[in-house]
Amino acid sequence: MTQLFQFLPNAPVDEAELLILPVPWESTVCYKPGTAQAPEAIIKAADQLEYYEEDAAWAPMKYMKVCVLEALKPKNSDNEAAFHANLEKVAAELPFDNLLIALGGEHSITPALIQGRMPEPGCVIHLDAHADLRKSFDGSEYSHACPAYRILTQGYSMVMAGIRSLFEIEAERIAKDNKITVFMDRALRQQNNWANFIQYLTDLKGKVWLTIDMDVFNPALVPGVGTPQPGGFDWYQMVEVLDAVFFNPNIDLRGMDIVELVPEPSHVSEMVAAKLMQKAMSFWGKSRGFDQKAMNGSQTQVDYD
Repeated sequence: MTQLFQFLPNAPVDEAELLILPVPWESTVCYKPGTAQAPEAIIKAADQLEYYEEDAAWAPMKYMKVCVLEALKPKNSDNEAAFHANLEKVAAELPFDNLLIALGGEHSITPALIQGRMPEPGCVIHLDAHADLRKSFDGSEYSHACPAYRILTQGYSMVMAGIRSLFEIEAERIAKDNKITVFMDRALRQQNNWANFIQYLTDLKGKVWLTIDMDVFNPALVPGVGTPQPGGFDWYQMVEVLDAVFFNPNIDLRGMDIVELVPEPSHVSEMVAAKLMQKAMSFWGKSRGFDQKAMNGSQTQVDYD
């Protein structure tokens, strides 16, 4: 059964400004399992969020309509290649004049989403604790350790931030490949490096995809991830990143994904992901002037107190 976001009715796909695509794909995780349960858990956590979004200072759902799509699950006959090919097809067939947020699932889903939504050259903002630049891992080119490699081979450029775990061949690739710009996590502890990173995002132009592996966060804030690493972003650093990306008028944002969450008993991790999704929706709508339009969004269709 399709879920609802914040108890709001699902608008028809061609009328919704905001599309949420659950992708509970879990095939190659190698430490903590459970990413397949993440999309449902994140959407359920969003039920506990207020409609008002305090940073952009508005109630986005009064002005925009949301649609939670049916979860994209593998068919019994699907192998890895078939599933990812179908994901690309589904992404490409959705309307392009909205914000698509895909909820993983593992990070291996990102290349297919990008290929479907951004077939032309563009830039991928990759927020992650890991470089994900393996050509293959455990015998699979579709491993969650490989999405950045696959993205680069598809012809995209990439800016990585939060990286604090990588193999030596990944470090060598970063040093040699001029399509990769990296802001290592420890370096971002220095204020001038953080300012340079935010300025880089502010200066980006053209088509962009945003991928957020939840292990980019400090595990003290988000313990529920497949492969946690010490260090990482705090909450307001992430909000600053979203602000730089969504309010950059020179970016054509083709969508985003939130991946690698593993629901955990405290529900803190999925609440962070849910609020992250709400911030993205709010900033996207505010940056496009929806707050100046008529109030006919999903929130106007429900009674609440």
